[in-house]
Amino acid sequence: MDEPEASPPASLTVTPLTTLRELSLPDGREILLLGTAHVSKRSVADVARAVEELQPDTIAVELCEARYRNLTDREAWRRLDVFKVLREGKAPLLLSSLVMTSFQRRIAKELGVTPGAEMLEAIERAKEKDLPIELIDRDIQVTLRRTWSRLGWWAKLKLMAQLVGSLFVGQEIDEEMIEKLKEEEELAGLLEAMAAALPQVKSTLIDERDRYMAQRLRQTGGRRVLAVVGAGHLAGIAANLDAASDLAELERVPPRSWAPRLVAWLIPLAIVALLVVGFLRGGLEESMTSVALWVLVNGTLAALGALAAFGHPLTIAAAFVAAPITSLNPLIAAGWVAGLVQAWIHRPTVSDLEDLPEDITTLKGFWGNSVSRILLVVVLANLGSMLGTFVAGGWIAARTL
Repeated sequence: MDEPEASPPASLTVTPLTTLRELSLPDGREILLLGTAHVSKRSVADVARAVEELQPDTIAVELCEARYRNLTDREAWRRLDVFKVLREGKAPLLLSSLVMTSFQRRIAKELGVTPGAEMLEAIERAKEKDLPIELIDRDIQVTLRRTWSRLGWWAKLKLMAQLVGSLFVGQEIDEEMIEKLKEEEELAGLLEAMAAALPQVKSTLIDERDRYMAQRLRQTGGRRVLAVVGAGHLAGIAANLDAASDLAELERVPPRSWAPRLVAWLIPLAIVALLVVGFLRGGLEESMTSVALWVLVNGTLAALGALAAFGHPLTIAAAFVAAPITSLNPLIAAGWVAGLVQAWIHRPTVSDLEDLPEDITTLKGFWGNSVSRILLVVVLANLGSMLGTFVAGGWIAARTL
């Protein structure tokens, strides 16, 4: 009679972790890269298995301090100062972040998993085993600001249109589709598509962060480091692990170029010059007609932007009044004025801040929450005013020259 086959020891993996890469540094330290999907139940299980089976002495996660706090501190949203965001001109950045978070949360909701659950699993396992936790990702605000600073006006409009358009996507996504996206061929195709559509975005969102996280792993203590990162970063981190990168340079936010600032002043100067030429050629009546066109076109399009954000009637009126004036002054924007009025009329409550993470998972909630609505007012009123500047300016030029 044959003896029964012995069961494999608990420490051995029966089914391999397909997204695990085992790498070695010149000093003999081991870096174990585990690729995950941020909305995958299987990735949560993979993290738990990897910690138990690989026995790391340090756990690194693809998080920065801000994202770590948002993930582990449920009260973080309650401390958001909307007025400070508006004063510092960060409304477009925060809105972009919320839209990206919205897409991820909607998928997570369909799959019955918390966004970033695999990161939480890694953190909790590290705490259980009293292991050091290393946050290896670059600060999210630095990443967004570096991305935004490298985009031209057309690219910014294209990116915002794609982000807002993602709110209207109703395609159902299942666990199998998420797991397929972790495969190298699928990831390569997605990254190539991103590079073709918006190369500056891929450069800062993916490539720079690959270099940053690789350098942070080189500096991380521990002989055996388990790094839990998105599967899309596996190849990039592995390729950069042997090459040193300058973290200070990757954390630097480039100063605003003088060219956009020059253009921002040249446009209003050109409009004023056209009004003067119109007055000299056609007299006061011609000049007043051009002023009326400027006010009506610029104000109307900015007001329509505020209306599209479901702004309060006074907010819409503020956008209409402010746009023709602020378009001639690059130091202030119509959207900021409209956003402040909206925030004054519907000051966000603690409940709004608490509900924000859940509200942004639906189109109705995104437009209904006071916080996200203020941000929409700022961005859409600014877009309307910007469009109004070019339409009205072109119309006046055609009549005058």
